[in-house]
Amino acid sequence: MDATLSLFALLALIAVALIFDVLNGVHDAANSIATVVSTRVLRPQYAVIWAAFFNFIAFLFFGLHVAQTVGTGIVAADAVDAAVIFGALMGAICWNLITWWLGMPSSSSHALIGGLAGAAITKAGLGSIVWSGLGITAAAIVFSPLLGFFLALLLVLTVSWVFVRSSPSAVDNTFRSMQLVSAALYSLGHGGNDAQKTMGIIAVLLYSQGLLGETFYIPFWVSLSCQAAMCLGTLVGGWRIVRTMGSRITRLHPVQGFCAEGGGAITLLLVTYFGIPVSTTHTITGAIVGVGAARKTAAVRWNVATDVVLAWVVTLPAAALFGAAFYELYKFLS
Repeated sequence: MDATLSLFALLALIAVALIFDVLNGVHDAANSIATVVSTRVLRPQYAVIWAAFFNFIAFLFFGLHVAQTVGTGIVAADAVDAAVIFGALMGAICWNLITWWLGMPSSSSHALIGGLAGAAITKAGLGSIVWSGLGITAAAIVFSPLLGFFLALLLVLTVSWVFVRSSPSAVDNTFRSMQLVSAALYSLGHGGNDAQKTMGIIAVLLYSQGLLGETFYIPFWVSLSCQAAMCLGTLVGGWRIVRTMGSRITRLHPVQGFCAEGGGAITLLLVTYFGIPVSTTHTITGAIVGVGAARKTAAVRWNVATDVVLAWVVTLPAAALFGAAFYELYKFLS
């Protein structure tokens, strides 16, 4: 256990965690709105309001399994102290800002987990890592975009069969309305999975200070504040990444936007139910590539998709290095 922090230090670390959550919303706003904006179903300012609302109410629909995983299933709770939390958050924030500036849709989730692992290893060595939890999370780097890809591809094939006798204009009009539903479902999954990661970080910080008693749990005020922070970040929006996600990988029409969001939403709802912290960025990118490939492989700009995958691969180790550096900085200054 960490030595008891002053109230100011504790509140400051919670504030940093909520700042990360806001930046997560900014960075990942594109995940929820890129397709609905690129297909011109909603104007950007209305799209972010739509997504932010469903981001916020996600806590009404999901248990807190992902928060439990992040809080105790990546790093042993007794290895966590204020310096580890500071390293994890600042490492993730730095990596998010770098990739946001470059317009690369990397994973805020894996940046946070990488930062947490890097800081914990710096403090207590490899024995501090819960390898089963970290292994599942790392496997999800491959699993979630592949599942999004195949579900989106399956939706395209199903919709094509169902509407084979319909005119293109009728299909377009139908799926302009349907995209509002798919965007709402994806935003629910996004808020349900991503906001819970910060909940887990704040809760394990409180636990390390003995403020939760002997049993780890997620206080309701932590859940509510993290959902609100995610909502605020989504309202601000990440326009650089919207362009990459919405048009640079492949051109989308409303029916394809619906299939991409639908495939991504189903993936997120499944993994959130099972408590697996995945990247919403990975998931929607895989789904967008899936709908592009359903037309023809040439419809996907594979050079852009390759750059995105490269950002995924380097996120965990890069954020871990940042997390380790900020852990050392905290110890030096304290």
